[in-house]
Amino acid sequence: MNWEDVLNKLETGELRSANKVNGKWVANTEVKEAILAAFKAGELKEFSETGHQGFVDKHNLAARMFTPQDKVRMVPGGSSVRRGSCVKPGVIIMPPAYVNVGAFVDEGSMVDSHALVGSCAQIGRNVHLSAAVQIGGVLEPIGLAPVVIEDNCFIGAGASIVEGIQVLSGAVVAPGVILSKGTPIYDAVNETLITDGIIPENAVVVPGSRPVSSKLPWAKEQGLSLNCAIIVKYRDSKTDDSLKLEDFLR
Repeated sequence: MNWEDVLNKLETGELRSANKVNGKWVANTEVKEAILAAFKAGELKEFSETGHQGFVDKHNLAARMFTPQDKVRMVPGGSSVRRGSCVKPGVIIMPPAYVNVGAFVDEGSMVDSHALVGSCAQIGRNVHLSAAVQIGGVLEPIGLAPVVIEDNCFIGAGASIVEGIQVLSGAVVAPGVILSKGTPIYDAVNETLITDGIIPENAVVVPGSRPVSSKLPWAKEQGLSLNCAIIVKYRDSKTDDSLKLEDFLR
């Protein structure tokens, strides 16, 4: 399958850059190889004929255009959805926001202002990505699974989720939380340290801090601390009521 076929099938959702296999998300390396081949085959082009004078990109990876038949609300004001990404019906994209190549955004989700859905990121159904949320892209290394946000998750304003972190169904990430492979994640409910980068279903994650290592005595003397993330509870009816998405907006 050539890169053009792959990009077309990514846009319809027939292909995805990551799939859940035996309960675990894994990268679709053939798809990612095809995306990289598209970059290699692309030639720089200026896009003044589409009203983007002065904008230059690979000719084969231009921004997607939507019509009412797509049932996607692409609100005017500077957003862009790149070729080779899938945006399902009922999605709302508020300006300015960006959805990169290989990404997948499922039905009923909201991509709010200043939010990024990075290359190959997977966003489930009825997810709310609040203002300034950064969902990192993972196109390379080719075998690394992308960031995944499963169905019914709520990601608070300014949160940053990168480096292949997976947030499972129903989880809530509070504003300002940073989740990366280097961020310790403490489950204070179950009294465990999460080391696989997977946020459990329905977990409520808030930003926290921890003392620096005793291997850095000067820093310890200064009372310095390091960033971490803490699961303080698991989702309940009170949480659901505070995060309810209104159907009429969609």
